[in-house]
Formats: sequence, C-alpha cells, structure tokens
Amino acid sequence: MGFFGGMFIGIAFGVGLIVAFARYESIRSKRRSDLAKTVAMFARMTVEDSRVLLPGKFYPSWVVFTKRQKFVQLKWLNTQLDKMWPFINDAASELIKSSVEPILEQYKPVILASLTFSKLTLGTVAPQFTGIAILEEESGPNEFTIELEMQWDGDPNIVLDIKTKVGVVLPIQVKNIGFTGVFWLIFKPLVDEFPTFSAVSVSLREKKDLDFTLKVVGGDISALPGVSDAIEETIRDAIEDSITWPMRKVIPILPGDYSNLELKPVGILDVKLVQAKDLTNKDIIGKSDPFAVLFVRPLRDRTKTSKVINNDLNPIWNEHFEFIVEDADTQHLTVRVFDDEGISAAELIGCAQMPLKELEPGKVKIVWLKLVKDLEVHRDNKYRGEVHLELLYIPHGTDDSFRNPFDPDFALTIFEKTLKSGTEPEAEDITARKKNVIVRGVLSVTVISAEDLPVVDLMGKADPFVVLTLKKSEKKLKTRVVNESLNPVWNQTFDFVVEDGLHEMLIVEVWDHDTFGKDKMGKVIMTLTKVILEGEYQETYTLEGAKSGRLTLHLRWTPQHKYRDP
Repeated sequence: MGFFGGMFIGIAFGVGLIVAFARYESIRSKRRSDLAKTVAMFARMTVEDSRVLLPGKFYPSWVVFTKRQKFVQLKWLNTQLDKMWPFINDAASELIKSSVEPILEQYKPVILASLTFSKLTLGTVAPQFTGIAILEEESGPNEFTIELEMQWDGDPNIVLDIKTKVGVVLPIQVKNIGFTGVFWLIFKPLVDEFPTFSAVSVSLREKKDLDFTLKVVGGDISALPGVSDAIEETIRDAIEDSITWPMRKVIPILPGDYSNLELKPVGILDVKLVQAKDLTNKDIIGKSDPFAVLFVRPLRDRTKTSKVINNDLNPIWNEHFEFIVEDADTQHLTVRVFDDEGISAAELIGCAQMPLKELEPGKVKIVWLKLVKDLEVHRDNKYRGEVHLELLYIPHGTDDSFRNPFDPDFALTIFEKTLKSGTEPEAEDITARKKNVIVRGVLSVTVISAEDLPVVDLMGKADPFVVLTLKKSEKKLKTRVVNESLNPVWNQTFDFVVEDGLHEMLIVEVWDHDTFGKDKMGKVIMTLTKVILEGEYQETYTLEGAKSGRLTLHLRWTPQHKYRDP
C-alpha cells in the first residue's frame, strides 16, 4: 500500500470508528437524525452566510473556512496524535517496513539488483490533519465517504540499502520529507449492526505535494550516474500507483466477500507510439539513442518499452501497445523518453502525460505532447521535444459501434464470427493474436493544397511538389510541380494498395524543385489507424521541420480483404 498509506490507515481508522458510531446512533434515533440534518445544513453555509448569523469575533477558535468545502480544523485530534505518536512510531515502523519492501520491489528499476530497508523509524514529528469533510454527493446509497486532509513535515530515519547490477552497494538516506494530501475513507457496504459498515476502502484522492531528498551515507551519489533519479522515480511511482485514486486498500471489518470493492478493469487503451521530434541531445559525441517507456500504472509487468533508435533526435517508432484501464476519469497515460547509455543507467530526456478523460470512447485521438523534465514541477519552460501518439480507448461491454482494429475479431465477417467456437480464448491468446491482425485495402490520398510555405528561392518564391511514401512497402508517388507559389493547389489523387494497414505509415514530404537540385521544405508522418476506423476524412497538417506551412490532405480507405495470419 505504500509508506504513507500504511501509516495513515492506523490513524484514520480511529477517526472512522468515531464517525461510524455517530452514524449508528443517528440511525436508531429520529431526533438525532433530524439534528444531523440541521448540522449538515449549517455545514453547507458559505463564509458570507455564516457572518450574517455569527460575527467574526464570536467564531470558536477551532472553526476555519478553507477552499475545500466543509473542512474543519481537528486540533483535538492532532493534540491526541502528538501524545500517541511515540507509541505509533514504535508499533508501526516494523509493520511498514515489512509491507512496503515488497511494493518497492514491484517498481524497482532494472539497473538495481535489490532495494531494501536497513533502518525505518517515523521520527518525532507527527502528521497533522488539517481538515475533514463528509462527502454526501460523492457517497452512494449504501455507503458514506469521509475526506481527510493531512500534512506531514517529518523527520523520519529511513535508510535504503541499494545494490546495483554491477555489485555496488550504497546506503541511501531519505531525508526532509514533506507531504500534503487528501485521503478518502469509503465505508461500504452499510449494515444494521455495529459498527454499521462492513469494510473500509482507503485511497489518496489528491497528492498536493511530495518532497524529499536523497543522501548517500558516507559517500557521493553522483558516483553512480542515474541512480539518484531512478530511486526517486521508484519512490514516486510506488506512492502514485499503490494508494493514489483509483487505487485503494480494502480493509474488511466484518466477515464477508468484498471482491466487488476491489479495482477492476473497465476498458482497454490502445496506443500507437508514432514518433518524436526535436529531442534534446544528451550525448557529447553524436546524437541521443532514444527509446520510450509508457504506462498507465507503473507496475513492471504493465510497463511497455519501445525499441531504441540509434543516433536520432527525430526517431520514428511506429509501435503499438495496449494498456488496461481501471478508471478512465482519473487515470492518465505517462510517456518517458530516455537516451540509451548501454550498460549505464539511461538518461531521461523528458516525460509527458495524457489524461484519459480527454479521450472519446471509440474515437482515435492524435496528439503531440511536449516533454518536460518533471511532471511534479508545473513550470518547465525549456523545450525538450515532443512525442506523437495515436490513442484509442475502448470501454468493456460496448457494442459494435466501438470498433478496435487491433482486436482479433475486427478482421472477421459476421458470418465468420457466427462460425466461431463457443469457447472464449484465454487473455494471453487474444494478446498474441492481436499482433497478427492483418488489414488490407486501398488507400486513396488526395493532395489538395498547401499554404504559407517557407521561402526557399532568392526571388521569395518556391516551386513545390509533394512526395508520398508508404514506409513499410517503400512505395513512392509524387505530384506535379507548381511553379513560383507559396500557396500551391494540386488536387491530385493517388491510390496505394496496402498489404498491412495497421502497421504501415504514410510519409508526405513537400519539396522545392530546383534546376540544380531539390530542397525539402517539410513533412507530415501519420499512421493509417484513423482512416481505417473512420473510412474517410480530410485534415490540414502543420509541416514538421519547417518554419511555416500547412498541408491539406483527404484520405479514404477501401477495404479489400481482411484476415488474420494463422
């Protein structure tokens, strides 16, 4: 569950029991229920409403109005927590150590052989609860939810023993921890016996801030390049994935089966990692050797890694990956682009995130994401390059209107589907079959026009023409030359017979024709996923590698024969 989650459960559980007891009493007494409704009405008052009824000088010292509605300072709880903290520290430290080590192992980077605790104590500074709220609107008919805001500027003594693949062992101390977050306690299902609920689900709903520093005990961490970043990344990933919503820890209170409360898949995210451009060069000699790491959850077995493109700051990958989605409203796709350093730790070029809530189910979304140094830092003005993705989210249980071309059944006719065996294949078989899905057809590309092309001639003009190339089959066609124009119109259509549409790419390059040679003015690279799904569309693209210029294309897909490799 994570370091902060393990510590939080014990503290928050006591708060939950108090609230649950009050709710139990209100169920037994209509008078108390009416009183609770009255209190709830007061809780919904705005600051202005309260000042009409109660002048500021009469406010009790424990009342505070914050941006988070209905939060009240818990000085009484924090006072008791300070008194209990030495005992909590002794009782919880060993428990946290034994429960967190297996979690860190799941997120351990490949450059480390082991990652274990040699020391773990929580220190002398207790966390402080800065607010509490009962969320009525978020609670379902058979549950209630408590929201707790916690802040901890701790002084724990945490030492990690780090062993690298080359045999170097370093004790690394985690210092100066600062954490602020909002936790949810969901009491569900409600029952008519004490303590009125059967289980509690705990989750970090909002991570506002997490800061810490790493220091080698008796050494210099800079002696191992990349290790510090890898360890920090591991700690953040473990916290992000193990307790951050929609992840949750279900704690049974009464005997029963609570598997329905566990997190379950709700859909599949198909990702085409197309390319990147203008990556920051991390090599002194030559260019970076970039590869990408993608995940929705940073678990080792659910993280995908692309191939390495050597000596290229504008790599083209054209690779397809699939991810399980548990909550499309709150989860996001993370992309990290690294420079491969051989046996040394790879160096991060930049990272980016795409919220899944911005995807329309069943609709391909093409995005260019700008890379930043750190997703935790919101202000990063340095340009590190961009990564090009095609995203398709398919929820579970949808009808045939949501077509996924990577699904092995996409290539089957209705008659063929009827003849299929009634036994469903295993998930591993489906994944393997998806790699063999073949979609054939005719791609018709109409090169309509371009506008605002860059000047390349001494006379302030250009003589542009367009070259169209299918990357996999290496088929090439080109338009006529339009003389002396920066806004040419071609309206020429070209047909390509495509043998493998899902793994093919179309490269469209604009060139300037010159008597003594040719100059490339810019290009557009795209996969065929969108045109295969939609059948036909028209779009204007910004030219890559050019100071200016846009190219308008019309694409149409005519399926000829669709099948799967045996």
